[in-house]
Amino acid sequence: MSIYDVVPVTVGDYRRRARRRLPRFLFDYLDGGANDEKTVAANERDFDRFRLRQRVLRNVDGVSTASELAGKAVRMPLVLAPVGMAGMYARRGEVQGSRAAQRSGVPFATSTVGICSVEEVAANGRAPWFQLYMLRDRALVERLLGRAEAAGCDTLLFTVDLAVAGMRLRDYRNGMLGGGLLGRLSYFAQLATSPLWAVDVGLRGKPHNFGNLRDVVPDPDDLNAYKAFIDAQFDPSVTWEDITWLRSIWKGRLIIKGVLEVDDARAAVDSGADGIVVSNHGGRQLDGVASSICKLGAISSALRGQTEILLDGGIRSGIDMAKALALGAQGVLVGRPWIYALAVGGESAVVSLLDVMQRELAVAMALLGIRSVDDFNADLVEEMS
Repeated sequence: MSIYDVVPVTVGDYRRRARRRLPRFLFDYLDGGANDEKTVAANERDFDRFRLRQRVLRNVDGVSTASELAGKAVRMPLVLAPVGMAGMYARRGEVQGSRAAQRSGVPFATSTVGICSVEEVAANGRAPWFQLYMLRDRALVERLLGRAEAAGCDTLLFTVDLAVAGMRLRDYRNGMLGGGLLGRLSYFAQLATSPLWAVDVGLRGKPHNFGNLRDVVPDPDDLNAYKAFIDAQFDPSVTWEDITWLRSIWKGRLIIKGVLEVDDARAAVDSGADGIVVSNHGGRQLDGVASSICKLGAISSALRGQTEILLDGGIRSGIDMAKALALGAQGVLVGRPWIYALAVGGESAVVSLLDVMQRELAVAMALLGIRSVDDFNADLVEEMS
């Protein structure tokens, strides 16, 4: 880092600082993906395949990034995506993320496997979107939905691309998963090299259990026990019929996350979903699949306004957001970016990052010759050969 590089501004700035601050196993868990991480790289890189088409001498006085997502007004069409264990990256991280989202005028989605429970998040700010997986224990699914509803959640973000967990090899290399005695020694050595994190989060951020699952895991203070429980609960037998069942018991908005193909997008609509998220789980599940941005156009064209379409994966700036909106998304989700900022500076850093992204989007809109998010269309972007 240059001595002049004193103020983090971009996602890359926050990522570099997070890497220095966090224990390696935590940074790798956030930053890494499945196998050789080719899809992780493609999610970002493939935005370069698309070029915005600058237009001039349009009246762009009063550009506004305001929009609507899941039936609610937002300052810009962006959602803070659910990230497992966010509370390990900053003290009570989900709460800080929720507050940052509220200050920035955007939705916050809290994870099933968050450190803070949905009740804690809702009690410290606005009720979040609630993210859930289909678990083998359907009674537990119903109880979790009941808790989310009681906490005020009106939007369910249901993740469907986790029939089995992807092979995230970084987590094996750094000792987070397995490794025996050598892995445990590596784990403690990594903690020793991150003293600021160890005090602020490791000591002052307790408890570190998964708040939404505390009542169903035998030892709520043992993260390994939680992992074993979750791994056993992933249900590879889930079909679209189960989503129809889910629709019958959840009365709020239902958004299906993890769709990459047109047929699956249509099936989501047929099952009663109110929206979909075009996503490959940030490249954390099946390595070698297409980037999310490269799948967006076909899905958007096929659905022709039948449902709300969001994009997840690779968004790192307001420019990326503009490209996604031009290709047919009504909004985007960002996961890693807000956690990088959270790890570096907590709530205020997340607010600062979101402010930069909002201003980038506003400038892009003005130079594209449009004043409203509703004015985005496919004529504003071209794919390079």
